[in-house]
Amino acid sequence: MANPTTVRCVIAEDEELLRNALSKLLAQAWPGLEIVAECEDGGAALEAIAEHQPEVAFLDIRMPGLTGLEVATAAAEASPKTQVVFVTAYDQYAIDAFDKGAVDYLLKPISPDRLAATVQRLQARIAQGNPDADALAALIASLGARLLPAASEPLVWITASAGKDTRLIMVDDVAYFQADHKYTVVMTAEGESLLRKPIRELLEVLDPALFKQIHRSTIVNLKAIASIARDDTGKGIVKLKSRPETLTVSQPFMTLFRNM
Repeated sequence: MANPTTVRCVIAEDEELLRNALSKLLAQAWPGLEIVAECEDGGAALEAIAEHQPEVAFLDIRMPGLTGLEVATAAAEASPKTQVVFVTAYDQYAIDAFDKGAVDYLLKPISPDRLAATVQRLQARIAQGNPDADALAALIASLGARLLPAASEPLVWITASAGKDTRLIMVDDVAYFQADHKYTVVMTAEGESLLRKPIRELLEVLDPALFKQIHRSTIVNLKAIASIARDDTGKGIVKLKSRPETLTVSQPFMTLFRNM
């Protein structure tokens, strides 16, 4: 049985070296902290927060798929007691946005002194109870797109295998992508093909206005959706225009769908 006084933490950072460095620094600054998940993208982070209900989450603002801001927005409902610390390389905007001190931030590269001060504030806030949800929402709204660098041109077409054939597929024609180990299944109205690229890499190049992650292993084309309904467990059920199967929106992701 877990110690009721244990403080649990989720780390989300897409760069492995930075993720490992933060983990080691936290081990020194907060020996009693239990890191329950280390994630390399926003979707995995959101599901880990929903599963573990940690007291603390360190979220890189810029990640493949869901950004740290989107994860924090959904986590406020999926795990209301989680205190969020944003990690960013964009100092001036961050300093301006975080001036009120309601939510903490760390600048890359993370200094041990700054982390120690953040840990002290987190410990005090955990003792006080749940985070200030209004302050977090206001901070996320004020940051908006300002912290995010301009996106490169999104992917327009891909080549994928269908048996012995190689198909050229326009991305607009894809109904959804689904992870298959190190590869990705590409589903169109005509059938499935296999892309020799992990789904995490697709998250970095797809147009985020059209393609939304609805599950750790699934990305859907919004143009391909006929309807979305919620089942008795809180999960979403997506019906597609051109495919007979339905897709599941995991419960933590439903908040993001409502806010679209």
